[in-house]
Amino acid sequence: MFRILFHEPRIAGNTGAAIRLAAVTGAELHLVEPLGFDLEESKLRRAGLDYHDLAVMTVHADLDAAMDALLPAHVYAFTARGEQRYTDVAYEPGDVLLFGAEPTGLPPEVLADPRVTARVRLPMLPGRRSMNLANTASVAVFEAWRQHDFAMPEGG
Repeated sequence: MFRILFHEPRIAGNTGAAIRLAAVTGAELHLVEPLGFDLEESKLRRAGLDYHDLAVMTVHADLDAAMDALLPAHVYAFTARGEQRYTDVAYEPGDVLLFGAEPTGLPPEVLADPRVTARVRLPMLPGRRSMNLANTASVAVFEAWRQHDFAMPEGG
């Protein structure tokens, strides 16, 4: 299945929503430290509801540790400044969908990382800064999964 990678997330509720997203789609959730919250925070638990036990989640000390664990794979960095639309990517199981922290997004050094396959964007109206992190991850995961006719992951 697909892997969601949040680079230094700051808002517990968004990560909680991503836990729920991972649980209902079979995607894996990977978090790069430092996190802007404690994993025991009530907002995280509330947003994830009772899905924590159904989701695969891994916390990595830094981006290099995450990449070591996830590669080889395509890595798609989601950014408002992406060169191609997210719907123009032919996703494959195991691909990494990389998202930046709220409210800053991915830092320039991550966007320029040679391990990033492509920088992709979701279309938005002009003058809008960005979408909510959990919403963006949901749109991306469901597009990748849709391309595979919503195939069930092993054990799913």
